[in-house]
Amino acid sequence: MRALVVSTSYPRSADDWRGRFIADMVAALPAEDVSASLWAPPGPVPAGIAVAASREEQAWLDRLAEAGGIASSLRAGPVAGLTSALGLLSRLWRVYRRETFDVAHVNWLQNALPLIGTRHPAVVGVLGSDYGLLRLPGMVALAKSALAGRRALLAPNAPWMVPRLQALFGTVADVRPLPFGVARDWYSVERRPAWGSAPWLAVTRVTQAKIGELFRWGEGLFDARRPLVLLGPLQENLSLPAWVDYRGATHPEALRKEWFPQAAGLITLSRHDEGRPQVMIEAMAAGLPLIATDLPAHRDLVDEGENGRLTESRKALAVALDELSSAEANRRAGAASREKARREIGDWQDAAARYRAAYREVCGEVRAS
Repeated sequence: MRALVVSTSYPRSADDWRGRFIADMVAALPAEDVSASLWAPPGPVPAGIAVAASREEQAWLDRLAEAGGIASSLRAGPVAGLTSALGLLSRLWRVYRRETFDVAHVNWLQNALPLIGTRHPAVVGVLGSDYGLLRLPGMVALAKSALAGRRALLAPNAPWMVPRLQALFGTVADVRPLPFGVARDWYSVERRPAWGSAPWLAVTRVTQAKIGELFRWGEGLFDARRPLVLLGPLQENLSLPAWVDYRGATHPEALRKEWFPQAAGLITLSRHDEGRPQVMIEAMAAGLPLIATDLPAHRDLVDEGENGRLTESRKALAVALDELSSAEANRRAGAASREKARREIGDWQDAAARYRAAYREVCGEVRAS
């Protein structure tokens, strides 16, 4: 089985946070007898994976990634957004016609648009921001045209997206969630928080939508006895409150070895278009409780009162923080998080088996279950 894996995000180095899940995804495919080639920005390529992007394409994708990615370019304004979109789509148009493969594994729905006019079977991952872009005029019609005339599976990484995708695209594609995995090392994290001063972690790109209600509701709830550590790249010019301990961008190894073991839990009060935030899944596998805004993406991961709390007010946030300041309650919620991750997510090899089954399905080797 030859798969062309397409992504506009990929880690430049081992300590780069961007697109880490794509590197983990493709690394697991050879063990499932999948011969994969990768079209993505430059970075360390796992053993057994071929590079499909030309030097020019890699350089262009690298510049796009440095600018914050295609979604950031689209938010920057019509000129920058249109220029980046046309550059991306024209390059994908060529690669879909240049490369030899049995199935296209396309990450980010809009990256499938240049498949129009081809017959390649496709597994199209829907991640979150691409789901939000379906609100743009004409986007649904374009995507339907790209999916029509081929065997296609729309594969959101979270079940909550399925009903709308089914309603919009059910006539031209199958729709079924394919959850990402996590690296097995996350399940081995040993927590050792200093109860009474353990920090809560917010791990996120620093934008207004990603920060959401955190600064507004968190005022007065976090202090030296209950620190808030913010980790992630500053992508918008936001004023950071003095009580926020901002440590800049991070990477998975630092989270796994330094931050997660000492943390009281992970908090996200985002209002951003989310699919199934990977850092939340990693935190669950590491045994951390979660506090999150009541969004569909968060509802999918937080079992209320079991592995954390969903909050829709400052008062509810205060109650959740007080509840999880108890060492016993915190340990119980953390254990529930890890068990939920094992049961519903698994690791990247589990995910690779799901991808291989999907490839076989769209290639007509097996019937959809």
